[in-house]
Amino acid sequence: MINRRSFLAGLGAACQLHAAPQKPNIVYVLADDLGWGDLHCYNPLSAVPTPNADHLASQGVRFTDMHSPSAVCTPTRYGILTGRYCWRSRLKEGVLWGYSPNLIEPGRMTVASMLKAQGYYTAGVGKWHLGLGTAEKTDYSQPLHPCPRDHGFDYYYGIPASLDMDPYLYFENDRAVEQPDSHTDGRNKPRGVFWRPGPIAPHFEIEQVLPTLAAKTISILRDRARQPATPFFLYLPLTGPHTPWVPTAGFRGKSKAGDYGDFVAQVDDVLGQVMRTLEETGLARNTLLIFTSDNGAHWTPEDKAKFAHRANADWKGMKADIWDAGHRIPFLARWPGRIAPNTVSRELGCLTDLMATAAEITGVLLPKNAGEDSFSLLPALAGKKGNRQVIVHHSVDGMFSIRQGEWKLCLGLGSGGFSEPRRVEPQPGGPPGQLYNLDSDPSETKNLYQSRPDVVQRLTAILDQYKKQGYSR
Repeated sequence: MINRRSFLAGLGAACQLHAAPQKPNIVYVLADDLGWGDLHCYNPLSAVPTPNADHLASQGVRFTDMHSPSAVCTPTRYGILTGRYCWRSRLKEGVLWGYSPNLIEPGRMTVASMLKAQGYYTAGVGKWHLGLGTAEKTDYSQPLHPCPRDHGFDYYYGIPASLDMDPYLYFENDRAVEQPDSHTDGRNKPRGVFWRPGPIAPHFEIEQVLPTLAAKTISILRDRARQPATPFFLYLPLTGPHTPWVPTAGFRGKSKAGDYGDFVAQVDDVLGQVMRTLEETGLARNTLLIFTSDNGAHWTPEDKAKFAHRANADWKGMKADIWDAGHRIPFLARWPGRIAPNTVSRELGCLTDLMATAAEITGVLLPKNAGEDSFSLLPALAGKKGNRQVIVHHSVDGMFSIRQGEWKLCLGLGSGGFSEPRRVEPQPGGPPGQLYNLDSDPSETKNLYQSRPDVVQRLTAILDQYKKQGYSR
């Protein structure tokens, strides 16, 4: 005989379990060196077809004032995964290389480790660029610890650094898939088809890296669809359109911006593959899908002279610079039922905000020693006023800028990056830095440093406070 009280209690628990909202999957697609002006949904004059990004924008929200915390690769990736500005780490400027030791501090909470603790399956596919192991020079013949597995990822498959940096190999979890015991002489022409000479795994084909990462991603998504009870976080840092610009045959001639534009078209196609797989498997209904870039495009004055395409739209500078083209990036997000389709957010945001956003989604209260520079994007995603009021950037050589409202202060003269002049010595009686009103002067042409000392003083004080106290959140 069934005990009536036990039966009713069990039935009530089952109903509560069934009624509890399922935690959403989170898929984060990070392009490499994709510019604000590369996508048609941002720049109608783009010379590159980007139908999948444009479709994603129509299904969700497009941010127009989103920024990377740094104008180059490694510091931004550190910021995405830790919610902390990278200049607080041992890497004050520049980027890591293929043999660099691990950058993320032991025990530091990452988005992956936080979500794993909440019952998520966590996976990463693509460019790591945060160092592997502890030795001064990584030994790929040995287990690679620390590796992504030590920072919260259940599974990781990718390459160590940028696709133009040796060693050229895939690693899976804590092992090199194949040892780099062959050699490539590298290449440096035509423009953008560039990789450095160095060790390479015998079966590693540079042109096939992006397709390989796409195939691995689709396989993981289909596997997760067979396990719907477990939410997942998938981090997909792509290798394009960073150099080398190596579009496969099916994408050559797709754009009117040369190899670069064709490679952007291929990146857009990878996004499309992800979107189609989410739809086909039914995962899209409960998945927050984000598509963004780690910094601006490396689109030089020579590229602009050759092609009508404006990879960074009308923003000043390019990748690596402290000017807005270095760090103002595309950011698209779709979450059915939570994000209204075809909407635009002009709220200020930063890629460090993934940590606090994921925490709010899953009900996690972040400790003070985690996500120190992360603010939840949930209000802005829903079309409301955002949480972030101030953002700090730095260029490849460590020049700082701080933004609040319409004001942007750069602590130095020049680009601090790849654009000329890179650094300018202050003249006697001249300004030592740059101050721009982005509302009236979005192209950063009128330096108001000397005419608005009150704003300079206020922003400098905020930045000094952030540095001193160790957090901005």
